[in-house]
This record gives sequence, C-alpha cells and structure tokens, in this order.
Amino acid sequence: MPLAATRTVAKAQNGVGAFVLQCKRLEFHYCNWWGSSKGMNAFIKSSLPSFAQRNPSVEFSVSPRPRKHPVIIAHYINGATRSICVKNLQNEGVREKAEALRDSNGEKNKRLGKPVTSINESVRGIWSPFHGAKIQI
Repeated sequence: MPLAATRTVAKAQNGVGAFVLQCKRLEFHYCNWWGSSKGMNAFIKSSLPSFAQRNPSVEFSVSPRPRKHPVIIAHYINGATRSICVKNLQNEGVREKAEALRDSNGEKNKRLGKPVTSINESVRGIWSPFHGAKIQI
C-alpha cells in the first residue's frame, strides 16, 4: 500500500516559523517649494534608496503634494492605515518616523494598565499603615 502525502498549506502564525512584516506599503508625500519639506526632500534624495534596499518586503511610493506639509502614510496587511506628519524634521527625524511606521502593526495604541494582571488576590493582602507593630493613636 503506497503512502501519499497530504497537500496542505502551512497556516501563517507570526512568531512561529517565519516572521511576516506587518507594513506592506509606505507612501512619502512632499512639496518641492515649502520649507517644511526640506528634511523630507533630503531623506528622499539621500537615505530613501538605502532604506528601500534594507526593506525589500515593503512597497515604497513617492509622490509630490504641492502646498501641503510632508506626510508618511503606512498601509498594513490588516487593512489599517497610519500617517505621520514630518514637517520641519531633518533627514534623521524622517528616517526615525519611517522606521517607527514600518515596525508598528497598524493597530491603535492601547493603554496598558498594571504590568501584571491576575484573577487571584495578593497572597500578602492589601497593605495598610496600621499593619506591623502596635501603633498608639
């Protein structure tokens, strides 16, 4: 009786197996004339080619946007979109914002409560200033 392999496709689970970058496209919008776009223009001319080579899984798009402040827009695989205005930032500041958008997952920022959540009460109980040695009031 011959053995036959089942034909299945592995289900992608981020962190298990291969890592899938959540950002799929970065759009850079700039203006040629406004002073607030100087840093974006410098980034596009000098740093963007090397940044794009280091991130081959991300699609890059550069387009002019006359009479507007420079913006970086990120599109994610979950359908979310995030944008950051980079007016008056220098070349390095624009690079940092682009890396932040590339590394995020597109979800809204969540406020974290306590660092550890538990359904059990503390073993020691709740502290009170009246615990310990007998205090005369």
